[in-house]
Amino acid sequence: MKGLELSLTRFQDQIRAFFRRLWPPGMTLRQDHLRWLYAPGIFTFGYALRTTITSLIALGIALWWELGSPQWAALTVWMVAQGTRGKSVAKARWHLFGMVVGTICAVLLVAAFPQAPLMFILLLAIGIGTFCFIGTLLPGPATMTNYRIHGMRASGFTYAIISLDGIADPQNIFMTAMSRATYIVLGIVLESTVSSLFQFKLAKRAEDRLADNFMTAINGAAQTLASLLSGNTQVLKQARGVFSNITTLSDQIEFAEVEMGAHRGHEGDHARAALARVAMLLTRGLDLAALMQGPVGQPDAAFNATSSKVQAFLKDMAGELEASDDIHPVLARLAELQAACRQSVVDSLNQEMGSPGSLPVDPQLVQMLSQQRMLNYALGQILDELEQALIQFDASRNPLAHDHFHYRLKTFRDWQQAFTNSLRASVTIFGAGVIWITTAWSAGLTFIMFVSIVCSLFSTLEKPALATRAFLGGAIIASVVAGVLVLWRLASPTTYEILALCLFLPMLAGGLAFAYPALILGAVSYNLFLPILLGPGNQSRLDEVAFFNTAMPLVVGLWYAMWAFRLVLPFDTNDMRWQMRTGILRGLRYVARARTLPTTLYVVEHNVDRFVRLLTNAENTPDTIIDAYLQGILSAMTIGLNIIRLRAILERHLLPPEAQRVLGEMMGRMAQFSGRYGGHYGRTARSAKFAIVHLQQLAGQTDNLGVRLEIDSALGCLYVISFELDHNQKFFDASSPYLDPVMA
Repeated sequence: MKGLELSLTRFQDQIRAFFRRLWPPGMTLRQDHLRWLYAPGIFTFGYALRTTITSLIALGIALWWELGSPQWAALTVWMVAQGTRGKSVAKARWHLFGMVVGTICAVLLVAAFPQAPLMFILLLAIGIGTFCFIGTLLPGPATMTNYRIHGMRASGFTYAIISLDGIADPQNIFMTAMSRATYIVLGIVLESTVSSLFQFKLAKRAEDRLADNFMTAINGAAQTLASLLSGNTQVLKQARGVFSNITTLSDQIEFAEVEMGAHRGHEGDHARAALARVAMLLTRGLDLAALMQGPVGQPDAAFNATSSKVQAFLKDMAGELEASDDIHPVLARLAELQAACRQSVVDSLNQEMGSPGSLPVDPQLVQMLSQQRMLNYALGQILDELEQALIQFDASRNPLAHDHFHYRLKTFRDWQQAFTNSLRASVTIFGAGVIWITTAWSAGLTFIMFVSIVCSLFSTLEKPALATRAFLGGAIIASVVAGVLVLWRLASPTTYEILALCLFLPMLAGGLAFAYPALILGAVSYNLFLPILLGPGNQSRLDEVAFFNTAMPLVVGLWYAMWAFRLVLPFDTNDMRWQMRTGILRGLRYVARARTLPTTLYVVEHNVDRFVRLLTNAENTPDTIIDAYLQGILSAMTIGLNIIRLRAILERHLLPPEAQRVLGEMMGRMAQFSGRYGGHYGRTARSAKFAIVHLQQLAGQTDNLGVRLEIDSALGCLYVISFELDHNQKFFDASSPYLDPVMA
């Protein structure tokens, strides 16, 4: 008996150990896994309930009209529906546009190659690859929230489902296309109509959201700059979230514009400009940080006094802006600080230049005063950028009469990435077609359709294999749920009402999962494929054979696409970082020699876009390498902006001829900066130091106030450039082929 009890005890311990491995301590099922299902937020539940009802209405209307494949109407509702009205409307517009383009292309494809399967598959693959190519080049980041890209994804999606359905009966391709287009339009119209019924004070809430977005961004920037002025010179290079937050908030402005409706003015343009100015504000902080760490040394008492006042202002600013719609008291206080900075510069010049007939000032004192002026000038530039950001914010919150301001959405096209995305999608789809042709699989067209859908949706992403894996998980769950419904619950219903009752809870669960970030891609897959797997009809129901002939191509197609994405031009984070670094160095050379000089805002936005892309694709990269690249991007942005300012100084021709010549030579070196072969990094760094020495000598030899200020401005830019080159040599010196091994 004791032996039996001992064996049972050991068995129980093994069972407990097994479950502890499955469910580690500290992980609570209630909070981390199923809370989205049994305790969702009110807005999440409202979205899920609204979309479920809308999809069932779409399904009911399609059945009432006796359309051949009514499940596509319900599917379209789930594709278009989003958590906010602005996102839903924006996505619906681009989905409708993509549907029209895809329908026309599908009809032309089937009409051209009704009896040539190999050419049909080839043109299908090329067509979807072309849509992916165009989508990658459209404005904005390639994320699922960018609905311009979604328009091209919808084109590929529609192109695939219509052409693959129509090729089985090419004589009726027009009717097939019209029926599919009818389903899509029905789903879009119903979702837009129903969602509009649940909006209360939509325009006011959109305006409030624009203001809240700016307050979030400006408060983060203000606290960061206050920390910099208190002595933490590394805070800007540690504030990852500030830059990424600006990009995220800017990407949401277009949805607020949609919600404000036809009577809106240029509030969205001013909001975009305000956020761009916040990014510029942070770059001015990078200049000040470089000067505070560089040869300028410890700030003097006058700068410390002004800095303390600026710190107090930055810490209190967000609260003052939220307390009142009147921005003038804040601007008045800001103007006093700007005047203090300018007065410090004037006092320093008076002390240096002295009065007529006075003794010459000591050269070391001249250099010290010049450097202190640079600090005050840099602080004044921060306040100037802050003023512009606040003015744009006020214009977004209080629309101006007869306003014609426009701020364009910036586009940073990556032609190599677009070609890679296009080729990956085309090869994957063509490979699926070859499998169908060689095996003569009876469900081969269904298999190709699901592969084409996945390629249309995910090939524009940088990591399509990961997205497809999540999609595969959702498809498997949808297959299990659909299997239960098809093989058991839906065997008996003979009326639409009972059918809707059976589908209500499964669809509602999918809507709740969509609002949970960890499950969003799986939820999208579940919501899309559940109606297809159910296949409801007026005179029939999906039997066991038809269900398995749909579920198996679905799972196999997604599994095939996942592995194809891993094998065909897979995404490599190391290569992405290397290409990014090469592009940054090439961009610095371009800024130094371009005939049409890029704007400072363009340089800032391009590098912030790189910053966010690097953080998004960090994966398991060691923090030391990520930090080195982030610091390199910020440093390159700082150098690029100061090159632009130096070129503006050269174009004004206010400097003495000798100073013009020295700066011109320095620009010539920068135009050859750190090419891939041979480098030129060291020559550029030395030329910057050489220019600093010469300009310091010239500064004490001029009595012209305007020339002295111009020399100080040039010296400030050169100090920043030299500091960044010295402290980021591993990033900028291209004689080292890869940064990762160097940092490791």
